[in-house]
Amino acid sequence: MGMDVVDYKVYGAEMQFVEIELDPAEAAVGEAGSMFYMEDNITMETIFGDGSAQQSGFLDKVLGAGKRLLTGESLFTTVYTNSGREKRKVAFGAPYPGKIVPINLDKVGGSFICQKDAFLCAAKGVQLGIAFQKKLGAGFFGGEGFIMQKLDGDGMAFLHAGGTMHQRNLKPGETLRVDTGCLVGLQNSVDYDIEYVGGIKTALFGGEGLFFATLRGPGAVILQSLPFSRLASRIFAAAPRSQGGGGASREEGSVLGGLGSIIGGLGGDDD
Repeated sequence: MGMDVVDYKVYGAEMQFVEIELDPAEAAVGEAGSMFYMEDNITMETIFGDGSAQQSGFLDKVLGAGKRLLTGESLFTTVYTNSGREKRKVAFGAPYPGKIVPINLDKVGGSFICQKDAFLCAAKGVQLGIAFQKKLGAGFFGGEGFIMQKLDGDGMAFLHAGGTMHQRNLKPGETLRVDTGCLVGLQNSVDYDIEYVGGIKTALFGGEGLFFATLRGPGAVILQSLPFSRLASRIFAAAPRSQGGGGASREEGSVLGGLGSIIGGLGGDDD
């Protein structure tokens, strides 16, 4: 099935969205809940899987949906089709602060592997599958588990990740070591493994975890400066315990707050 060729523009800085322009009868597929806005004559249909198997049998649709379930995504995606006679636009918004990066699958060998929650939207016809980590170390300690998401086709796909996105094109044999959570995606040609940081003090007190990812070229890799899990853990740690967080009281850091805690403690002794 041929890919729809779409024009697009990414807007914003920290909270980005991508606007896709569709010719008549063209379509885009978006992750559930990612739609920002759409113009008139754009029709939307929620389907099993990714939309690439719409013309196939029921079993193909179920298998496509099952692959998405294995990656932790919704069984459903939404297809947005321009049913009018003129060009129309549909936009998809990022779920948290970060960057949107476009991937032309035709220029990366027709396939790209990414973390499970990185996919945002794509031209209709891009297949959303799964990629199994072949190495036990990468599967157990890679931060993404044994299953990652695989995008196949020759159209445009759009990924989203936290902080700033950075692409590195590794030469044959060139090695790059990164925090396991900072890896967004990589080409099939890149060798991905997990390496122990080494040294008891570094492992226990370095703050970087026990393992990091070793990427060996050739091929392109995409990194993120702020994984959402890291952001969430910092927010949880700073949240007041009274609200289910792991931090101190709401007045932490203020002189009055410290005095209030002391006074509150003295007052409690009278009961």
